[in-house]
Amino acid sequence: MRTEDLEKRALSLPGAIESAHFGKRDFRVGKRIFMSLPEAGRAVFKFTPGQQKMLLETEPGVCAAVPGGWGLKGWTSVYFADADEDIIGHVMEIAWRNVAPKALLNGAKTSAT
Repeated sequence: MRTEDLEKRALSLPGAIESAHFGKRDFRVGKRIFMSLPEAGRAVFKFTPGQQKMLLETEPGVCAAVPGGWGLKGWTSVYFADADEDIIGHVMEIAWRNVAPKALLNGAKTSAT
């Protein structure tokens, strides 16, 4: 998957916008970050620790916990360049749902529903 494809997919989610923090691009919904792009080929997603644990077990070559405290909170690196697009789309929707306002969740029609 190319960075451009990942960006397009992120912006297609209801209420998603592109922004930046600490000099890195991010994608938000309702002012909350669900994905950032800290470097080429790697995205960082907002998961719960339980979601992160499952992903690390099921996708060990694609996913890795962010080092330190952020990783303990569920932030997870996903190496998307050679990853299956369906997996990337699914994890992106999970991260989006983790931060989306309830009003958007109630009206959202994504493949994770």
